[in-house]
Amino acid sequence: MKHLLPELPYNITDLEPYISRQTIEYHYGKHHKAYINNLNQLIQGTEFQDLSLGEVVMQSKDGIFNNAAQVWNHNLYWKCLHPDGGSLNPGLLKDAIKHRFGSFEKFKNEFTTSAITNFGSGWTWLTKDSFGHLEIINTKNADTPMVNGLTALLTMDVWEHAYYVDYRNARPDYINSLWEIINWDFVENNFKNDS
Repeated sequence: MKHLLPELPYNITDLEPYISRQTIEYHYGKHHKAYINNLNQLIQGTEFQDLSLGEVVMQSKDGIFNNAAQVWNHNLYWKCLHPDGGSLNPGLLKDAIKHRFGSFEKFKNEFTTSAITNFGSGWTWLTKDSFGHLEIINTKNADTPMVNGLTALLTMDVWEHAYYVDYRNARPDYINSLWEIINWDFVENNFKNDS
């Protein structure tokens, strides 16, 4: 099975001014694509070559895992963003967030702090466990929640390549800007579909 770079669910300029065309050209067009190319090379002729991406993530390690997980993480990341995003409507997810964190604003502040203080390269996630409990977690490098039995609902990429062109080393500015373009319909579907 050859893994392919998925099409973005919007035009390359649609996330401006929060994420520039140049950042997407590098982040999606070069970094994400390189992980896919590396993965396809690494799995050729191995027991992983006919597995789905999720199966490769769950069953591999080292270089194959790093590239497969980065592909999976990036596939989710791009879907978590949308030019018409930014507002979570009342519903099951908003109720669950309020129940777990006290309010949407408290959740947003906790998530933002977690993403800003996630040392080095990695990802910050809103996840759900098998009991439906929400949790904000950080992962390092290519690590992904699914390997720990968690469902990823929302992620922010905090590798420098995600924001350096637009924000230089000001990760807080990047994180705060993403709240304007979060695709809450997609995040809520993740929450409902795994309920």
